[in-house]
Amino acid sequence: MTSRLHDEAMAELYRNDPTLALDVINSILEDGDQAELLTVLRQLAQAFGGVQAVAEQAHLNPTQLYRTLSPKGNPALSSLAAILKAMGLRLAVQPLDPSAPARVA
Repeated sequence: MTSRLHDEAMAELYRNDPTLALDVINSILEDGDQAELLTVLRQLAQAFGGVQAVAEQAHLNPTQLYRTLSPKGNPALSSLAAILKAMGLRLAVQPLDPSAPARVA
């Protein structure tokens, strides 16, 4: 579990370098686990004014958002999309191999 000071330092880093935040999230989506993703999203929420502010913009209950972004959280797709949208982000689907055409079975 990360410490509060680490979370604050990461939030400041993401605030100063939003591209880094995107790279970290995309890397986690490729190789990481859900708890790791939720930790980064919580840190990113801090960078966007805190969980309370993100909850307000996402039209979510702040208490529920704290739980959702905990390492054991399990956000619904609609909640995840709302959280990302509040931070100016969105989910996207990409082929595993960008040089290969998408397969539909």
